[in-house]
Amino acid sequence: MYLLVLVHILQSPLLAVQSCPALCACTYGYSGIAEIRLVQCSDPGISTVPINVPADTVKLRLEKTLISRVPRAAFYNLSELRFLWLTYNSITSIHPSSFVNLKALRELRLDGNLLTSFPWEGLRDMPRLQTLGLHNNRLSSLPAHAALFLSNITYLDLSSNRLTILPAELLDLWFPLPGQQEGPEQRRVLGLHDNPWLCDCQISMVMSLSTSLGSPVVLMDQLLVCRRSLGQSGLLMTQAELSRCMRPSVQPAATRVISPLGSNVILRCDATGYPTPTLTWIKTSAYTDCCQQDILENSYQLPRNLESFMQESPRVGVRWSIISLNGLSYKDAGEYRCQARNMAGISEAPIKLKVVGISRLSHLPKKKSKKPRLKSSTKHMKPNQTPAPTNTPSVKDNQILQNIPPPSINKTQTAPNLLPKVFPKDKYIKRRKPNLTNAKAPTSIKSKPEPPGNSTTAPLSKKLV
Repeated sequence: MYLLVLVHILQSPLLAVQSCPALCACTYGYSGIAEIRLVQCSDPGISTVPINVPADTVKLRLEKTLISRVPRAAFYNLSELRFLWLTYNSITSIHPSSFVNLKALRELRLDGNLLTSFPWEGLRDMPRLQTLGLHNNRLSSLPAHAALFLSNITYLDLSSNRLTILPAELLDLWFPLPGQQEGPEQRRVLGLHDNPWLCDCQISMVMSLSTSLGSPVVLMDQLLVCRRSLGQSGLLMTQAELSRCMRPSVQPAATRVISPLGSNVILRCDATGYPTPTLTWIKTSAYTDCCQQDILENSYQLPRNLESFMQESPRVGVRWSIISLNGLSYKDAGEYRCQARNMAGISEAPIKLKVVGISRLSHLPKKKSKKPRLKSSTKHMKPNQTPAPTNTPSVKDNQILQNIPPPSINKTQTAPNLLPKVFPKDKYIKRRKPNLTNAKAPTSIKSKPEPPGNSTTAPLSKKLV
């Protein structure tokens, strides 16, 4: 039994050595009460990243080697890796997908290499990363999109590089304005010293904000040096007279726009500030007229940022922006906000757009009659006023005509010349209507004496009586 235990003890280091990459040392250490695997490779003969590192490695150190590049998926099998040190090598390039599957990584150090750029988008593969060391490299600029991937970084060392300016997006991340901070405020440690900063208001703002009480940012070294222009000797920040940042102001071309349905509209706004502000268009609300109700019920959620716009800066401190809306529909109506921002603050101006027109008809319109409208009503006529003649009899006229007996002729006498002439109905109304306007229906008709010599009409008159 004793011999078996002794053999096991002697074989354990041998097995460990066999599973360790060449020119590397693999050991076990303790992190609290847990035992973790440590791998260190620092031989000058190593020129590539080892591929047979044990899968349970928690801390990997590749230091003082001839490694010049980090290939794609170089550490894919090390899903438990939490500390990765690639310090003081000859690394000049890193593939954007070099850190795939490092979901547990907490610390990445690349100090003392020859990097002129860093794949910031590769930080998405390390969601738990908090420490990023880029000290003593050859970085000359920081892209604005780097701020999108640094939200979880609480320790960032950019010292001893060739940086001259900081993008406004990074300053918005480190020094958020009131109301822009999402979640609890994070305290960050930044290393910005030993860089040829330009003496502008941005680096001045970093200095003033970092020294204020309760600042979310702590600088490793407060003695920053800046230069008035490239090539000049540096001055301490405390000795340089730095220009101050100016909060932007926004002036829209128009605050209210009314445009017909289907037309094209251009909205424009101008902004001034220092440093030169960036402009963003945001649609904040939509009109809720009755004609647009169906469209608004299916509309997207507001507010939302608009991406199809153009902006230009004709000179330092000034910027304009336009957004073009073609073929207007009711969903385009609403309030648009032109927002200008720089590290000194945010300003915005609203523009209200109203779209007018007819989107649809519930029924077709009736065709207008060519005949003029009849005005048969005598409601507002004077007592002695005669209504104007019309082509068609009214209901009242028909009732009057029905009460008047037609003229009769003696059956025994033939008077062909006295037969009443047949008129069209409308003409008959015209002739009888003026005499019946103000008179009641007659009960009898008196005959007038006829002149002598006209014997044929006499019997007719007597008969009518």
